[in-house]
Amino acid sequence: MDLVMVELRLDVGLVVRAQVGPWLGTLESPAALGTITRLRTLSPLSQHPSPSPSASSTSRFSTDAASHPSNRVQIHLSRSTDALLNLSVEHRLLQITPPDSTVLTLYVNSPSIVFGRNQNPWLQVNLNRLAQIAQQQKKKNNTSAAAAAAADAATGWNDAAAIQLVRRRSGGGAVFHDGGNVNFSVICPPEQFDRNKHAEMVVRALKALSRPNTRVNERHDIVMDVASSLSSSSSSSSTEKAATYKVSGSAYKLTRLRSLHHGTCLLRSPNLSSISELLRSPAQGYLDARGVDSVRSPVRNVDVDNDEFKDAVVREFESMYGEVHLRDEFDDDAALQVEEVRKGYEELGSKSWTWGQTPRFTFSTHPTQEDPRPRAEVPFDLKMRLVANHGVIEDMEIKHRDGAAVDGLDASVFHGARIWEMDDWAASLARAGLGSSLSDEAGQWLNHMFGTEYTKLCR
Repeated sequence: MDLVMVELRLDVGLVVRAQVGPWLGTLESPAALGTITRLRTLSPLSQHPSPSPSASSTSRFSTDAASHPSNRVQIHLSRSTDALLNLSVEHRLLQITPPDSTVLTLYVNSPSIVFGRNQNPWLQVNLNRLAQIAQQQKKKNNTSAAAAAAADAATGWNDAAAIQLVRRRSGGGAVFHDGGNVNFSVICPPEQFDRNKHAEMVVRALKALSRPNTRVNERHDIVMDVASSLSSSSSSSSTEKAATYKVSGSAYKLTRLRSLHHGTCLLRSPNLSSISELLRSPAQGYLDARGVDSVRSPVRNVDVDNDEFKDAVVREFESMYGEVHLRDEFDDDAALQVEEVRKGYEELGSKSWTWGQTPRFTFSTHPTQEDPRPRAEVPFDLKMRLVANHGVIEDMEIKHRDGAAVDGLDASVFHGARIWEMDDWAASLARAGLGSSLSDEAGQWLNHMFGTEYTKLCR
């Protein structure tokens, strides 16, 4: 006789799931637990609630369902726009879903810069621009609509939210997310992993939405070829030349039992013109970092609706893997009820993760044997070099530009300092014994290089 799964919701908010036989008559709840306010049948046991991709109801995110061996094909749709939450749910699914299962997750994040596990935020991100946008958004909350519009025009930022900075758990480069960008994630057995496989799935979805000029390139990114007419100055003839734009980038994580491929897709981002500036740090000419660098490419919107894109990707996923055994939607409240998701969320949001996971790097104002690149001349009469690991300064050297020692300076006071906790480099240089004129000039420059205004806002 088949078992049936039922869900009981009590008036104290507790949800209980139990396996019962079809002979179920009545159920009573102990007085200590409260009154049963809802009884839902989730039968048969291998089939859990299955809302359609566009369903408006939200079910409780169930790790029991996601980890059940019978649920070999799963689709999870997020109603959260919090990058920390969506990445934490994705990571939990990577950990608990059955080893032979294939899992699709789709989500949209509010404005965020998401950079790779082994990247350096001081190298990959324009932190000064993030600070400017965050400060302007705070001011807008206390001004009129006209003043807010003027503020948007002044900053060149049109979104209603400031930008969240997130270090993800997978590798790869830095990417920008916003409400016009849908993220896809596929978890599958490692023996089935292929960098192009699910990128091609997304391309087929785009082609079904009348975007035949999309393809996967040699870097496993999704690009769009756009024809442009070039007129000859010596004749009236014109030729068609295709310009190629990146519309989706991917990152990957492989474990012994599972593999993860997640990617972005620029659909109708209102901030497209800001992406290049946001991902260009003023420190990049002076900073030599271990880890992965980002590959910069021209980008473009595909110009399709978010929901249409999600539905098209779901259809392609179903075409590849057949019957879907588990469909689920989750929001912030539902997902954060899961302790492991909540812990992952807290870890991703911590300063020790965002900044303290930065691989060793060297910052120098002048060419060195290890980093002989020419540098733009600095606006002060000093040569500086610092070495940091996990965002903590291990060594600091400060000399005059001609190599002479600076009288009275003790650079060792910087040893052990966390860069993300520096309030003002000028004040720190003065405390180390540098004269007021030089400390002001060099300190303000270092504040700009390391985005000190932004790291202060993050505390």
